[in-house]
Amino acid sequence: MIQLSAITKSFHTGKTNEFHALKGINLEVSLGEVIVFVGPSGSGKTTLLSIIGCMSRPTSGRIWISGQEITSLPERFAARIRRETFGFIFQNYNLIKGISVLENTMLPAYPLGGKYRLTKERAITLLDKLGIGSKIQEHVEYLSGGEQQRVAIARALINAPSIIIADEPTAHLDTRLAGQLLEIFSGFRKEGKTILIASHDALVFESAVVDRVIAMRDGSVVK
Repeated sequence: MIQLSAITKSFHTGKTNEFHALKGINLEVSLGEVIVFVGPSGSGKTTLLSIIGCMSRPTSGRIWISGQEITSLPERFAARIRRETFGFIFQNYNLIKGISVLENTMLPAYPLGGKYRLTKERAITLLDKLGIGSKIQEHVEYLSGGEQQRVAIARALINAPSIIIADEPTAHLDTRLAGQLLEIFSGFRKEGKTILIASHDALVFESAVVDRVIAMRDGSVVK
């Protein structure tokens, strides 16, 4: 269970341009649930996902994951939870140019200190499963958008996360590739992974794989 209690996030606090991105969010997410957050740009979707994923801290409020309170943890412990619990799929992929598909996939595993051989085998297995195993030695900048998205997914899964966070994952995909991505998410759901998605795309929030749609506006949950 992921539990959020009275989560707020403010920027430029105390200044004339103070901005309240999140306003008292209360939310419970069951493990294994697939949730899509919808709402206009600036509604707080991405900010909320970054806080749940320990990428930033709330201004106030508390978050528990499987009974562990994470909002007050020192950064080194928060970073470990971020690496071991969450897999992130970003809108712009955030792949590193100049290195290979395989190297991009393996990067998040290095801080955990596992054996290189086992990490490499796991990366190759993931890339094969996602249909891009034939291109593991190619530099990512030479891949198509759909291929880069699959590398980003493999990278997100390299540490076997239980929770996947995806920010506008279909923003740069055509309808066919978006459908393939949803099929991949469906497979994750069957494996019991929790999936949290921010999206404007009706193809995503109307998908049968989604358990719940949460609407946001002006930093608040409205539905």
